[in-house]
Amino acid sequence: MSVLKNFLSKRGGNPQAEMNFLDHVEDLRWHIIRSAIAILVGAIIIFCKVEWIFDKIILGPAHSDFISYKWFCALGRFLHYDAFCLGEIKMDFQNTAVTGQFMMSLSVSLMLGFIIAFPYVLWQLWKFVKPALKPDEIRMARGIVFWCSLLFFTGVLFSYFIVAPYTINFFGNYQLSAKVKNIITLDNYYDTMSNMILALGIVFELPILVYFLSRIGILTPEFLREKRRYAIVILFILAEIITPPDLFSCLLVFIPLYILFEVSVSISGRVVRAKRKRDALKDQ
Repeated sequence: MSVLKNFLSKRGGNPQAEMNFLDHVEDLRWHIIRSAIAILVGAIIIFCKVEWIFDKIILGPAHSDFISYKWFCALGRFLHYDAFCLGEIKMDFQNTAVTGQFMMSLSVSLMLGFIIAFPYVLWQLWKFVKPALKPDEIRMARGIVFWCSLLFFTGVLFSYFIVAPYTINFFGNYQLSAKVKNIITLDNYYDTMSNMILALGIVFELPILVYFLSRIGILTPEFLREKRRYAIVILFILAEIITPPDLFSCLLVFIPLYILFEVSVSISGRVVRAKRKRDALKDQ
């Protein structure tokens, strides 16, 4: 608790920020309330068209005419690799609870409402944290809401259009026995989709995380380069977990994740060089 108090009392010379601990808690409460309202508004908008959204977007990768399958097949023909042309999906869905479909519509609305409101939620978080930063720290964090939102949406879209189609197609068509038919519950399908989409949206925030850890001296580019081989193994295992056991589909996920890692190394290098340069000037 004392660490939190110290953080909240660090106000960067802002006279309006001289508030006690309870005032900060009240300020945080209102930022959370405004964020929750934004998510709720987004959820209400989604709920108004939830049937169409669920059928066309959430169940999109379960349809054989999903646009990603056309892209994959076109890429496969270009590379003369037929495995990219995924077969017809043999997947039926069922609801096993009285309130199942209604609760599913609420879950879908809240998840998509959160995704829509993500930049605003970040902005509210930034407004709460900003007064505790020094002017040079604020300058270094300029554009943080934009870049965090861009990376998050990139991860969400990458997961939806690239990872989800391969995953759904593989597991939807996988049969242990010809006598066993895949009848998937709505909850299971939705949990799989939402976990993949939100997880990759968060994973794509890696450069931002590395930036701030490098700013406070926890990470250095030398450390990241030294541990590169371990990072490659971890990223490859992560790609294997969220994709079917196929080399090409695994590489489709691994390559962007590895690019993110290399971008993070570069960001860490720039941050540390700038920090060392400032320290050298101060010592003169």
